[in-house]
Amino acid sequence: MWEANPNQPDLSPDNLVVRVPEEPRITECPRRRATDQIQEHGRKGDRREIPARDRDLLSRIKSADLSLAIRQLATLLHAGMPLVPALAALVEQLQHQPLAPVIQDIQARVNAGTSLAAACQPYPGLFSDLFLRMVYAGESSGSLEAVLLRLAEMMEKRDRLAAQIRSALAYPVVMILVAIGVVVFLMSFVVPSLTGIFLEMNQQLPWPTRLLIRMSSFLEGNLLWLVLAAAALAVGGRRYIQSGSGKPKWDRFKLKLPVFGPLLRKAEAARFTRMLGIMLSSGISILDTLTIAQTIIQNHFLAQSLDSVKQSVSRGEPIAQSLRRTGLFSPIVYHTIAIGEISGNLEEQLAGIAGSYETELETAARTLMSLLEPVLLIVMAAWVGFIVLAILLPIFEINQMI
Repeated sequence: MWEANPNQPDLSPDNLVVRVPEEPRITECPRRRATDQIQEHGRKGDRREIPARDRDLLSRIKSADLSLAIRQLATLLHAGMPLVPALAALVEQLQHQPLAPVIQDIQARVNAGTSLAAACQPYPGLFSDLFLRMVYAGESSGSLEAVLLRLAEMMEKRDRLAAQIRSALAYPVVMILVAIGVVVFLMSFVVPSLTGIFLEMNQQLPWPTRLLIRMSSFLEGNLLWLVLAAAALAVGGRRYIQSGSGKPKWDRFKLKLPVFGPLLRKAEAARFTRMLGIMLSSGISILDTLTIAQTIIQNHFLAQSLDSVKQSVSRGEPIAQSLRRTGLFSPIVYHTIAIGEISGNLEEQLAGIAGSYETELETAARTLMSLLEPVLLIVMAAWVGFIVLAILLPIFEINQMI
């Protein structure tokens, strides 16, 4: 293309210069770039060993605070704010909270040209593989705010489910510990002080009193050994449960418990179906979804059972049929997933199953609480009543002798 030399005003042929049009630059596909960044960070070991000071900081970050920050970030992006200014506004909002330095570091990485998924990768304690993959899918498809909103909702529902299970299990555990503490106190300190008075009576004591004296003598003479044995059993059991071979067996045993087993199974089913639907709607493949599900499910027995499901799905078998053979969930899960696969709205069907399980879990938790409270009170009253009766019976006999 001919054009005039800007330094020479005349348009004579000798003053014309040739300008060759610059070839258009070929830019990278955002999807490929995000993938390369994540893989490059993984190869460089960017999921680094976090110093003790930073680990202490991360340990003080609550899941509820993280989900709220993710929801606020999604709101800012939905309002049209670019990612880097949105992260800066989020840092300003968090101020002196423990999460603020993490978001500030992520903002610096994104500002330097890193994708949000790769910028979150150095914090595996906060951002799971599920989070990274979904954020990467959202960045690739241009729907990051929608993906962040789904993640925030999933984390909030997960926290609510965990709180419901903890509340259902905490009350009976506390009541049992209180009952054991009261009984040990009475048997170790109250009953021994009365035993000498009963033995000086030189009379046949009632059988509840004799049984109580024997139990008290055994507990008084072996209390230290019993405490040491209980501590050793607790430490050994904890290490076995955390081992690779003991964890699946313990999780399988929990699922077989008469009252709490169905509750835990419903919680895992709700978590699995909710997560499965969200990842499929984000564009993640079914095999990658099942792989991530194994890291999300807290019950290792159920997670290991998904190996056969992945193998069957990789051979082209429908996911509903593969899940049915495992027997992990109730039949309605398999039928609903099968309908979703046929109709093409599997994500909606999975969301419906998750909502149904969450409702059942809330109802079951409330029912369990209402039933356990009177049962535990009756058991505690029976124990304390037996001790009081065993103490009072000899006193009544002394009054009759007088």
